[in-house]
Parts: sequence; C-alpha cells; structure tokens
Amino acid sequence: MIEYINGQLTELTPTTAIIEAAGVGYEINIALPTYSALLDKKEAKLYTEEIIREDTHQLFGFMDKGEREIFRRLTSVSGIGANTARMILSAYSATELRQIIATGNARALGQVKGLGPKTAQRIIVDLKDKILSVEIGDGAPRAGQDVLFPTPNNPVKDEAVSALTMLGFSAAPSGKAVDKILKENPNAGVEQVIKQALKML
Repeated sequence: MIEYINGQLTELTPTTAIIEAAGVGYEINIALPTYSALLDKKEAKLYTEEIIREDTHQLFGFMDKGEREIFRRLTSVSGIGANTARMILSAYSATELRQIIATGNARALGQVKGLGPKTAQRIIVDLKDKILSVEIGDGAPRAGQDVLFPTPNNPVKDEAVSALTMLGFSAAPSGKAVDKILKENPNAGVEQVIKQALKML
C-alpha cells in the first residue's frame, strides 16, 4: 500500500493532481478542499488510498490522515463508492461532514447529488457513533473558504464545468448551473461554484 506521495506538483485540476516522485508521475483523484490547498504550490504531499478492482486502479489523495479516514469510513458504507465519497467531500469539508453525521443531519447530507434520503440515512446510521473519533487536521481549507482568482478573465466557468463533468454530470446542465451561480455571484471562486452546483444538479 502507498501511504503517501511526496514530490513535484506538475498538474492540478479541481478533481485531479499529478505528482512526480522519483521520475514517476502519479495521477491522484482529489476533492475540492485538497484542490484549494494545493493552488499555487510547486511541491505536494498527499496521503493516499488505493482502490484496486478488476477494471480499475485508482489513487485518491488527501491533505491529512483525518480526511483520508473520513473517506475510508464513507466507502465502508454499503452503496457508497470511491467517487461518491469524493463528491461528498467536495460538497462538504471533512470538518463539516463529521459534524453533519455526528448530529444526524440527514437533510444536509441528502443534498449531495445522487445520495437521496435513504442513502444519507444509511451513512448516518452506520457512522454516527464512529465519526467523532476521527481527528481532522488543518491541512485543508476551513469551511467557507473559496478559491478566488485575481482577475475576472480567469476561466472559473470552464474549470467548474470540467470538474463537474469529471464527477459524472452532463456538460449542458452543468454549464447552466454554473452560469446561474456566476450570474448571482460573479466573484465566486471555483470551489464555491462547484459546491453550489453539486446541490443544484
């Protein structure tokens, strides 16, 4: 098992990071808080989780062990795969998610696209008594922090739509949702836009 990868950050999108270590480029799937934390960095260290099946071999990366443990707890719930867990961690920070589950807030959890009330309730039933034991580090941005671009010419819409399509949403409705969000809040950053879109699509 790969515990972590530490090296040069050669590429970064809202859903993936490529880290070169010992001459090998590792493509690592990430959630939005990790993307925010890695912006403008040249070096990166991500704690990893390997997902190995017959048809796929994926790496998921996290800024700290606590966030990775939340991911592991989520994927231990029946019906929650790695990509769904990443989507949940993109909609809510690890700290927010721990609080949502611990307080049994199925309504907030059910706002994440694709979960629905039954799946949200299953997550809470399975994890409510275990989630507070997970310690969350300070590596990722706190709830409410957004990625703000220095000029309005930066492609916030393109980045957001690209991330949403990589998460499994169709481009057309993703574009409409992003347009609506940016119309209401033109200065919104990529993370804020994607978080809102995940609750609209």
